[in-house]
Amino acid sequence: MTHIMKPLSDLMDKIEAEALLSGSVYKCQAPQLKKRTKFNQSCNSSSYVVFLLSSPKVFVYHGSFHYEAETPSVIPAARLFKAFILDGDNLIPKVAPQAVSSVENIEGNGGPGTIKKITFPEGSPFKYVKERVDEVDHVNFKYSYSVIEGGVVGDKLEKICNEIKIVAAPDGGSILKISNKYHTKGDHEMNAEQIKIGKEKAEGLFRAVESYLLAHSDAYN
Repeated sequence: MTHIMKPLSDLMDKIEAEALLSGSVYKCQAPQLKKRTKFNQSCNSSSYVVFLLSSPKVFVYHGSFHYEAETPSVIPAARLFKAFILDGDNLIPKVAPQAVSSVENIEGNGGPGTIKKITFPEGSPFKYVKERVDEVDHVNFKYSYSVIEGGVVGDKLEKICNEIKIVAAPDGGSILKISNKYHTKGDHEMNAEQIKIGKEKAEGLFRAVESYLLAHSDAYN
């Protein structure tokens, strides 16, 4: 394994490392570290530095936990953006009713500042979440939103800021780039199981939309 930052002896006096995700990420507490990580996140004496060993990328610093992943698709970027992002509120409950029952705007018209309520089916771990739309970029196929209520947001988690960007791939398909930043309260830290659950749910919704587009070649062109 090759660490991203080197050499450790030049960066810190003491390191206490533990595996966050097996084979992927190591969290290193660095009391004396005052450097910048590869991800351009400013670190101070109370921060954490994370060494990424493989994709997906995860790094932690004081008060938040940042997760990044990329997923390839055979669907062109523009078409995927239309279906998954612009019409996702209608399409996702249709193609994945076992995951999402409904999506409704309770404030706003879909643009920045809009508040959405996502209701989950009976038997789900959570009844609902509320999301705030932060950005809809039709040119760069980027969508940003924050989970502000419900779900895992509560006593230990202030909010979850998410960014989805769809970029064109050389083969005519696309790459879905996802960034999730969990803003924790106090000393609470995210654990691997919580990250895994969120990742698997997002992956399932994405694949359901992709399968629909593959089966309906005339939709969202």
